[in-house]
Amino acid sequence: MQASAVERDVLQVTGPDAESFLQGQLSQDVSAIAVGASAWSFVLQPQGKVDALVRVSRTDADRWLLDVDAGYGEAVQARLERFKLRVKVEIEPVRWTTVADTVGPDLEPPDGTDYHRFRIESGWPSMGAELTERTIPAETGIVDRTVSFTKGCFTGQELVARIDSRGGHVPRHLRGIRLHA
Repeated sequence: MQASAVERDVLQVTGPDAESFLQGQLSQDVSAIAVGASAWSFVLQPQGKVDALVRVSRTDADRWLLDVDAGYGEAVQARLERFKLRVKVEIEPVRWTTVADTVGPDLEPPDGTDYHRFRIESGWPSMGAELTERTIPAETGIVDRTVSFTKGCFTGQELVARIDSRGGHVPRHLRGIRLHA
């Protein structure tokens, strides 16, 4: 098994209201995440479009980490701060390193190009590439891994729930194209 660094920005969210605050801001059911576990989630605009795709990890009862593609941490922090009203929550960047593990015979750690090729082949979107402020979650193909439809209200929920209740039909879908030369 070999590992290579993956550039990610990491935010720490702490305080007695951290769980309830994140529960209302993220598409994932963060209350169901056990200490030591993580899940993928969207941070959405009130209109339901994507602000960011984050991995949310619970490290303690009142401490969470949100990691996002490199270069998007400040935007996620600013977005969360705008909705932080009358809650005891602190949001601050932390310097962490993310390492991706690969397993298999005779592997070489992927360089940046290989990492993105593997990411694209697996259908995983990236901020700034497949995900922009115009993207709606249903276009990504990962709603089943990033959205809870049973947790209750969250910012941007209306569009996500409406599309889901109508069969998930959207005019655009994230798709890979393989060309042979």
